[in-house]
Amino acid sequence: MSHAFTLFPPAASSAARDTDKLYLALVAFSTLIAIAFIVVIIMFCYRYRKKARVDRRNAPSHAGGLEAAWTIAPMLVFMLLFAWAARDYALQFHAPRNALRVFVVAKQWMWKAEHPNGRREINTLHVPVGTPVRLIMTSQDVIHSFFVPALRNKRDVVPGRYSTMWFTADREGEFLLLCAEYCGTDHAEMKGSVVAMAPEDYAQWLEAGPTHAGLAARGYTLFRRHGCMGCHAAASSVHAPELAGLLGRTVHLSNGGTVVADETYIRDAMMEPQKAIVAGYDAIMPSFKNQLNEEEIMAIIEYIRSLGPDTLAGERP
Repeated sequence: MSHAFTLFPPAASSAARDTDKLYLALVAFSTLIAIAFIVVIIMFCYRYRKKARVDRRNAPSHAGGLEAAWTIAPMLVFMLLFAWAARDYALQFHAPRNALRVFVVAKQWMWKAEHPNGRREINTLHVPVGTPVRLIMTSQDVIHSFFVPALRNKRDVVPGRYSTMWFTADREGEFLLLCAEYCGTDHAEMKGSVVAMAPEDYAQWLEAGPTHAGLAARGYTLFRRHGCMGCHAAASSVHAPELAGLLGRTVHLSNGGTVVADETYIRDAMMEPQKAIVAGYDAIMPSFKNQLNEEEIMAIIEYIRSLGPDTLAGERP
């Protein structure tokens, strides 16, 4: 399929259509106000033009009712638009619990996606229609931005942290994927496609292609290879926090603060273990910086997720 650029591609999800409605409402209201002002300006220019026979004596210095009306009415409308936009924006950060997780690593100049069963793809993302999909994304080098115009959704992908976005495609098709943040010489070529398929076709595609070991299985291998079992095994939990059910759990820190354990928290715990010490434990965990790449970190996170229920209800702005 040719990726011809279109300024306003048809919406590919209900959330995208909601965004379109908000955008069109804002444009319509702004246009209405602009037309009203233009009409009034033209009328006044004609009525009070030079040499027009108009009584200009005792011109009023103010009109309280009119001033209140043109101040309060637009304010109420814009507050309504703000509440509408805030609601839609907040919903973008709360993925359903049953969302399909796909890990995405951005590199100069490509998108690499990996599905939970180990199926990998480059510059293409296959998803099932009607199923919420949650992307967990990071960058290996510079800042990128994952942008699918048909979904009306965009998220910056930053080195050293995880960005997430979710969507539910409600029609089959192939939709243009772009990087919306200048990331180097071949930035304009960093594009691909999101392919929305019928659920049964997606299941066949998922199993038909070459796969590697599942993410959780690879994570378990890495977990053992790097000696993490020595402290984090259940029998040795006196040395390190218990990992079962960690994702989504509120973690109490030694400095008196708390943090909700999400993917970024677990990544930081491996790369910068002194950043947030869990209350009741010594700061003895070594850093695995320069020992694990982003794909390996994602695999370990999936292994930790597999140890217990993921209580993470969704993302927060």
